[in-house]
Amino acid sequence: MNYRLLGKTGLKVSEIGYGAWGIGNTGWLGAKDDESLKALHKSIDLGLNFIDTALGYGNGHSERLVGQVMRERQETIYVSTKIPPKNRIWPAQPGVISAEAFPKEYIITCTEESLRNLGIETIDVQQFHVWSDDWVNQGDWLEAIEQLKKQGKIKYFGVSINDHQPENAIKLIETGLVDTVQVIYNIFDQGPEDALLPACEKHKVGVIVRVPLDEGGLTGRITPESQFEEGDFRNNYFKNERKLEVYNRVQSIVTDLNISVDDMAETALRYILSHSAVSTVIPGMRSIRNVERNCKVRDGKGLSIEAVEKLKSHRWVRNFYQA
Repeated sequence: MNYRLLGKTGLKVSEIGYGAWGIGNTGWLGAKDDESLKALHKSIDLGLNFIDTALGYGNGHSERLVGQVMRERQETIYVSTKIPPKNRIWPAQPGVISAEAFPKEYIITCTEESLRNLGIETIDVQQFHVWSDDWVNQGDWLEAIEQLKKQGKIKYFGVSINDHQPENAIKLIETGLVDTVQVIYNIFDQGPEDALLPACEKHKVGVIVRVPLDEGGLTGRITPESQFEEGDFRNNYFKNERKLEVYNRVQSIVTDLNISVDDMAETALRYILSHSAVSTVIPGMRSIRNVERNCKVRDGKGLSIEAVEKLKSHRWVRNFYQA
């Protein structure tokens, strides 16, 4: 496994991290705890040392599974988690003040709950699950973060940037107050390349990439006939003609790069890791098969310059999270 610095934190994290939303069994449905635990263990066997979870994933269920695995391993595992907004509004909406989403006492209470779920004394990276740059000089959230750091309950602070709004954290980055940002970045959503990633490099902010496979779209396994369990959020994400649109665009990538559909997931991950600002990428991996597939991309090699340039034409500006 190849490792990269997580910005100015000094932590050396695996290029392939573990996205633990799916194992919480909310939104993404179908996870089985025994399989999830095996997948987590397998990823660590393959050198993975960074796991990203959240208090909101299964109301702490994902955190508890991660904590169980950490207690059973001797290796150093870095964990990042997230505090859900108190108003439970995803993403953060314009005009909403910080006190409605992240008041001081709420931040502290959620952090202590996550510590109990994980069974640890210190969270490596505590993040806000949504962010608005309007909050930079608002409220008492920063007092909470400074207090938690001073008490040793968290080491570093980060934010998870709103879906498809990569520039809505640059003001925060420029303050020097944030250690990491988590952002959607993939072959389709190349927006972070415009301003966010250069700002992160300039200010030495770690970059955690989520949704690297477009919720499964860039694995090549989404076809017009794909079906999901009732209640699975992908029924909305890939609704109506969206499955066909994704399928056709993936076929175009396959043709353009002269690769097979089976190579799509690896190609998608390597595209992200070809950017020097990226610290780690966190695909969801609920099965050993997916762990083995994704952890093949652990050799520190990105794509060729030619391949990266070809993929620039496949940028696709849209937001499937919206109705």
